[in-house]
Amino acid sequence: MLRLNVDCLVLIFNELQDKKSLHSCLLVNREWCRLVVPILWKNYSWCNVDEFIFFNTILSWLSSTSKKLLSDNGIKLPSTTLLKPPLFNYISFCRFPETEIVNQMIEMVLRNQNEDDKKIILEQEIYKLFISQCKNVKEFVWRTSQPLSLFPGASTCFSQLYRLTVDLDYIDSNSLNEMAKFCKDLNILSINNCSQDFPGLISLIDAQRNLNFVTICNNSNNNINNYNNNKCKENCEELSKALTRKGKTINYLHLDSVNTIIPPSFLTSLVNLTWILVYNDEQYEDMEKIKEFQRYLAISEYPDLRSLNITGLLCFKELSMLIEKTKGNISRIYIYTINIANRAATNTGMLIKSIAKNCPKIKFLRTYLEPDDFIHVKSLLLNCRNLEDISFDNINFFVNENDNNVGDELLNILTKFSPRSLTHVTISGSWKYSIDAFERFFASYKGKTLLYFYIEYHYDKYYITEDHRMIIRKYVDEGVIKYQDHI
Repeated sequence: MLRLNVDCLVLIFNELQDKKSLHSCLLVNREWCRLVVPILWKNYSWCNVDEFIFFNTILSWLSSTSKKLLSDNGIKLPSTTLLKPPLFNYISFCRFPETEIVNQMIEMVLRNQNEDDKKIILEQEIYKLFISQCKNVKEFVWRTSQPLSLFPGASTCFSQLYRLTVDLDYIDSNSLNEMAKFCKDLNILSINNCSQDFPGLISLIDAQRNLNFVTICNNSNNNINNYNNNKCKENCEELSKALTRKGKTINYLHLDSVNTIIPPSFLTSLVNLTWILVYNDEQYEDMEKIKEFQRYLAISEYPDLRSLNITGLLCFKELSMLIEKTKGNISRIYIYTINIANRAATNTGMLIKSIAKNCPKIKFLRTYLEPDDFIHVKSLLLNCRNLEDISFDNINFFVNENDNNVGDELLNILTKFSPRSLTHVTISGSWKYSIDAFERFFASYKGKTLLYFYIEYHYDKYYITEDHRMIIRKYVDEGVIKYQDHI
């Protein structure tokens, strides 16, 4: 039998997609075993394992100093923990554990002992173990109060981080400042629970050479309580300035709430932004902050923007102004609100006209309309011939009961002008449609394919009758409609 060289074997083993096959390779000979073990531990570190055996193997690698510290503090390792380190340094192969994994190890050792001091000491030694053994970790979620960046080996462990999530409810500024000394090549940074300026966080951001993707989420219970007590003031000005300094490298921005305490002035600096996602928690609205955010959104210029996703914030005029300053590369626009009672029928038509004029490559569109806007849908369909998925919901929660078959105009436009690429259609059930208009719309898809048809359901205003459902079922049976829902 010809002997494959090591490089060929590694390529083959890395292509094997199932754990069972890799386990079989372990038994062939020593060389195969030596090559397969790192791959198994890297790809299946924390997946479908026997936790007791797996964790005992990990704990076997604790240093004698760590074991003595644990023993001196009344922490007894399981008797099944190996007395000598295993043949392979498994820890050096596996992915850095998430907080939940470390907590499971602690729970296994302490067995429901509610002694915080012991938990902190054991947690510290487990993290020290991984940091000393793991090298060039690429992704990490930092959600522990342990000063990980100060542990021996931290610079080797974290210097090649590509993606980092920090939860500021746990981490102190000094630990972040230390991380900034050797972690300089982050591409993705997610910041959770930012309630004040952290000098260490500012240092970490400033240290990055090519920060590309930034997520800021403000979902801390403390932040919500502060908001309810009217104590939440804008005091993250330094964070806003730090983001401004990175404005030319940031391409992706995710803001989980515009009610955060970060001044939105940095928005105008993101000149190379291609993707933006904004989620506004409508339960904690601060109208002054929302208006300020919308003002900066309107004056920002993102010529290379490709994806625009806005939830819980209806600012059609500002979005129209933003879209008008793009170069026509937008492929996705998503606008959604949870609180339908607060919808206001303003400038929805202005947005449709702006999209029709400036977004020839758009494929996905979800937005709101009122009947006066239906006429603008025609130019949208004629100019945007790559549309694949559209969703039009009623912006006005209060519907005039006398508007007989007001939705027919929309259906007729869709029937006459939809491009062949349009295969996913969602419309509001709070507009009235005649049976004839329904019939004509679905008949227009004969010879084409309507992969998905959906009607937005509003409890108080829903005008889809059994006659409408019969038409839909007819075209489902004929294979014209491949999937329908809420009918």
